[in-house]
Amino acid sequence: MYDLLKGLRVVEGSAFVAGPTCGLYLAQLGAEVIRFDNIGGGPDFRRWPLTEAGDSLYWEGLNKSKKSIAIDLGRPEGRELAQNLAAAPGDEGGVFVTNFPVEGFLSYEKLAAIRSDLICVRVMGWADGRPAVDYTVNSAVGLPLVTGHADDPRPVNHVLPAWDLLTGAYAAFSLVSALLARGRDGKGREIRIPLSDMAASTLANLGFFAESTVGPGDRQRMGNDLFGAFGRDFVTADGTRIMLVAITARQWIGIQEVLDIAPTISALEAELGLDFAADEGLRFAHRDRLFPIFEHAFASKTLDQLRPVFEKLGVCWGPYQTLSQAAQDPRLFVGNPIFSDLQHPSGKAYAAPGYAATLPQDHRQAPRPAACLGEHTDEVLANVLGLSSLEIGRLHDAGIVAGPSQ
Repeated sequence: MYDLLKGLRVVEGSAFVAGPTCGLYLAQLGAEVIRFDNIGGGPDFRRWPLTEAGDSLYWEGLNKSKKSIAIDLGRPEGRELAQNLAAAPGDEGGVFVTNFPVEGFLSYEKLAAIRSDLICVRVMGWADGRPAVDYTVNSAVGLPLVTGHADDPRPVNHVLPAWDLLTGAYAAFSLVSALLARGRDGKGREIRIPLSDMAASTLANLGFFAESTVGPGDRQRMGNDLFGAFGRDFVTADGTRIMLVAITARQWIGIQEVLDIAPTISALEAELGLDFAADEGLRFAHRDRLFPIFEHAFASKTLDQLRPVFEKLGVCWGPYQTLSQAAQDPRLFVGNPIFSDLQHPSGKAYAAPGYAATLPQDHRQAPRPAACLGEHTDEVLANVLGLSSLEIGRLHDAGIVAGPSQ
């Protein structure tokens, strides 16, 4: 947690990954992020993984450091409250993150009629408004047909929702950019970010699109081989599987020294008339000749023998670990200063991350846990919308809003 966005008020009306991720990043930089949900929770409130009591670890992970208000969005008065909250007055307000449809009660036109300088970041599926999630976009762009081993034709879906996460970060970046522009020209803006466009533009930026259209064609499956450079998984003498990558010339020379294979590699270079250190692409093109040399060398050394030399020579490698093993890795979780021990709404106590980047010149604050659903309903209605206690009580009595619940 840092205070770079302290004073900024962001209202979030979203669910699942991309929208809540945007709000999370803004909250971790000090913005007051107010998330509204239906009374009883939105579509992601009970999303797996769950505790034994049925609380969503997913939900409380993506909603750390936010405030929560519960509204009956199925009723006109509840929808009006959500509109007024998104477009509430104040120099540091008028910022809304959502994945609600383009049309409807949270359309930009309806919100801008309340506040003309409103900034709205809207996460979408397809650009034409059709629904999509990370998995369906990923299948459409072709990556599952490139992922996996060459001898297995089945598509392989990645478990990491990459397009959701990229879209969430892109949304936060776009929102702050629009804020800077509003400071100059006073204008509000709607920013629409479809997952489909995020995926297509990213693959184009990485050369995948050009490769398939003006290049050699669709990339083929190659298992764990690193495309265009030298990298693959290898097994050590004690049965440990590691991922090894040699992109730079220094990394390439260092790994040869570690494995005592420099003379063998030199002989292969002489045979082929090549210099593998000069061009990473050559290591990829001739990987079928190189891999057996490395496989044999790794099979003769244990990880305990390799580890200190890896570190000394700056070899780029990583062990294959389960998530539970990774949880004990001090480089990742245990001892990592971005994590703090928190008591969460589920009743579970476990470490949670704050902002992933480190600002050496600023004091890092501990992250705050997610709120209980509706925990800040009265506070938000009073402080943001200026409602009296009598008006708030009437909304509770009518079932338009709700307080803390699980």
